[in-house]
Amino acid sequence: MSQLRQIAFYGKGGIGKSTTSQNTLAALAELGQRILIVGCDPKADSTRLILNAKAQSTVLHLAAEAGSVEDLELEDCVREGFGGISCVESGGPEPGVGCAGRGVITAINFLEENGAYEDIDYVTYDVLGDVVCGGFAMPIRENKAQEIYIVMSGEMMALYAANNISKGILKYANSGGVRLGGLICNQRNTDCELELAEALAERLGTKLIHFVPRANIVQHAELRRMSVIQYDPQSDQAEEYRTLARKIHENSGQGVIPTPITMDELEGMLMEFGVMESEEDRLKALAEADAAQAELEAELEKA
Repeated sequence: MSQLRQIAFYGKGGIGKSTTSQNTLAALAELGQRILIVGCDPKADSTRLILNAKAQSTVLHLAAEAGSVEDLELEDCVREGFGGISCVESGGPEPGVGCAGRGVITAINFLEENGAYEDIDYVTYDVLGDVVCGGFAMPIRENKAQEIYIVMSGEMMALYAANNISKGILKYANSGGVRLGGLICNQRNTDCELELAEALAERLGTKLIHFVPRANIVQHAELRRMSVIQYDPQSDQAEEYRTLARKIHENSGQGVIPTPITMDELEGMLMEFGVMESEEDRLKALAEADAAQAELEAELEKA
């Protein structure tokens, strides 16, 4: 029996993390891997492409209907999707009410206590946004996830989030076994995107696992609630996800303790690639713009 690998996908909200993770896991299932997805987002959208469904009933919702989580059975919460992938959504409260991280903690404890991780090769956690919330950091903090893969792009805030998540990994790396598996760049067609992703990976002491090119077929598949692997298995994009899946599969035991950088260092990296101007250049441009405006106003007054 193969050793269970527990991996988590983190990244800035809206970066395409759930789409990337589900397509990658569909490709891993093609390799014969037995997979359990634990969706850790209150939107419960971490499994929709695997289940071909709008949203799965969540652990918290089912527990509320049954009376408590102790009244649930494993089969109440786990559904099987594409490639035999088992799917669970933790769920969360209504927006603005309560702590969404509570659903993550409740779901993981319930699954562990009821044997959901038996006869599984991969347990994967798809985690909302950043790690500023203790509940969403739970897979890292409680040593549930052994490998963290950060989905990012060449956008400033995506780079910032990747660095910030690395700080969260570093905080718990010495007290547990969590490691940064690498970065996955989900292309947004920004300037010097590949170069920035590789540079950030080097600064963090890790590697760029894969650069996923942008393709409209991803949206076409999503509109049909399908992974690209299922929607068009012969497409070039399906091969990109297969390549990413193989790289993750071969990356076992190669995670690192990250070396996050400061905000000044991050901005310096952006300036190095000409994506961001220095404070001196910014102030100079403002002064030139003000001077040009003043000159225009003076000419208008003369006229």
